[in-house]
Amino acid sequence: MLELAILGFLAEGSLSGHELRRRVSQLTGYRRPVSDGSLYPAINRLTKAGLIERRADPAAGAARYVLSLTGPGRAEMLQRLRKPADHEITDFTRFYVVLAFLSHLPDVAEQHAVLRRRLEFLEEPASFFYDSDRPLRAEEIADPYRRGMLLTARATSRAERTWLREALGENPPAFDTAGTGSDPHAPAAPAAPAAPAAPAN
Repeated sequence: MLELAILGFLAEGSLSGHELRRRVSQLTGYRRPVSDGSLYPAINRLTKAGLIERRADPAAGAARYVLSLTGPGRAEMLQRLRKPADHEITDFTRFYVVLAFLSHLPDVAEQHAVLRRRLEFLEEPASFFYDSDRPLRAEEIADPYRRGMLLTARATSRAERTWLREALGENPPAFDTAGTGSDPHAPAAPAAPAAPAAPAN
């Protein structure tokens, strides 16, 4: 996640180390603060791999430098966006880093393939709490705080699924769990029974 954020921001232009840290922190720090102990080792790894280059910036003063993306670095960024790991699709924070730079992929079909993977994940049955292997719905939870967790997640999942379908140019399904009382990733509601046939004359 951190390395993709570094590559993604540098794809938009060269940055000083301080400015890069600020931008990465703004993107991810509200959930996971970015420390110097994680950022600068990541910069060093990417530099040694030839994916970014560091050059002195005399105008900024001693010990200041500017970071730039190399050709191999851009290719690596595009590959990471094109084929995110499974945990980068299922983890909310990691997926949002992918989403922040997804427009760098020149092929819209490749962009949509990533969005479709996320949508498919969100439509899988899941919950924070289970009865054996069955996901529990908010309405089945007595604890008010656990129920609040599920209700909040339900609203978030509903909004994201709606946006993903719009971005993909897809219509919502005839019976959309996002519009029911289901929890995020809850099993799809059964199809409505067919209307009875009209009586014969």
